[in-house]
Amino acid sequence: MEVIGIICEYNPFHNGHLYHINKIKEMYENSLIVLIISGYFTQRGNISILSKEDKTKISLLNNVDIVLELPFIYSTQSADVFAESSIKILNELKITKLVFGSECDNINTLKNIVNIQLNNDTYDNKVKEYLDKGENYPTAMAKALNINKDIFFPNNLLGISYIKAIIKNNYNIEPIVIKRTNDFHDLSSNDNIISASNIRNKINNGIPIENYVPNNVTKFIKNVNYDKLFELLKSKIITEDNLSKFLTVDEGIDNKLKKVINNCNSVEELIQEIKTKRYTYNKLNRMFIHILIGVLKEDNKIPIDYIKVLGFNSTGKKYLNKIKKEMNISLLLNHKSKLYNYELRASLIYDMLTNSNSYKFELENKPIII
Repeated sequence: MEVIGIICEYNPFHNGHLYHINKIKEMYENSLIVLIISGYFTQRGNISILSKEDKTKISLLNNVDIVLELPFIYSTQSADVFAESSIKILNELKITKLVFGSECDNINTLKNIVNIQLNNDTYDNKVKEYLDKGENYPTAMAKALNINKDIFFPNNLLGISYIKAIIKNNYNIEPIVIKRTNDFHDLSSNDNIISASNIRNKINNGIPIENYVPNNVTKFIKNVNYDKLFELLKSKIITEDNLSKFLTVDEGIDNKLKKVINNCNSVEELIQEIKTKRYTYNKLNRMFIHILIGVLKEDNKIPIDYIKVLGFNSTGKKYLNKIKKEMNISLLLNHKSKLYNYELRASLIYDMLTNSNSYKFELENKPIII
């Protein structure tokens, strides 16, 4: 039996995600699917419009067998950190293949880029050099590798990070790519499968989304209070003496934040005041979330000391019982873990922004069984 890994954010779960799952079932008929998902905040620093609990329910209702948590501390970092931690957890579940969507449908193209990265002693220094000059990460990568930057679309970047994590750690996982059927940057098309960004844009503009998501999704969509987000962020920026202690708050940007915050009335205005080629929307949004939750730089790479199973079906339960004694990381939640502490903090802030009750879900710690 093939054990297939999926890494997703489901913000929200849409027809493209269902296509992804169905395609796996078509390619590997008797496979078991293990999904790892980010929870309340995403890798690009967005606030999820589906709660962690609801993502789990939706996933299980759409043929996923096991749902795992990608801890907040890793789900809101760069592509490499996001990928490395996701792959590490999935490897503990002994997946045989990782199937991901990408703008490029040639796995060898992505593998070749990874091999160049890993075998070039000057690569990391060159990337840092270009970043210091104000280039964004995709451009810095392209220049360091001396290749066309058009390959570095968002999901290609994640795919490259997945492959890099597999190769660096010598995991026995085969990466498989599925061609994305839509453009990540498109915010206006009305095809059956559109990007999550397009769906969120339609929601913000009062456009119905029923045609773009499975039937069991719309009732779970959360309304995010962005005014409240700015109030909380502004309070933190004004009252915190040392912003530089927080993760992704680079030297200099802390002073800039304090200088401009009182002249801004929204997160969007704040971004416009401080955005540069180096400080992109995604990087700034991640930084805001880290300030809001209080993520310290020293906790950048705290150990994964437990794996949280968010839910499973009967097939998933049998598989977990079969492999749990072979795992190196416990499936029992460690209440003293920094991972768990940050998860609680994230759920409390999320509840304030979405009028949810996710903190209760975290405290109860009961897997969803379907």
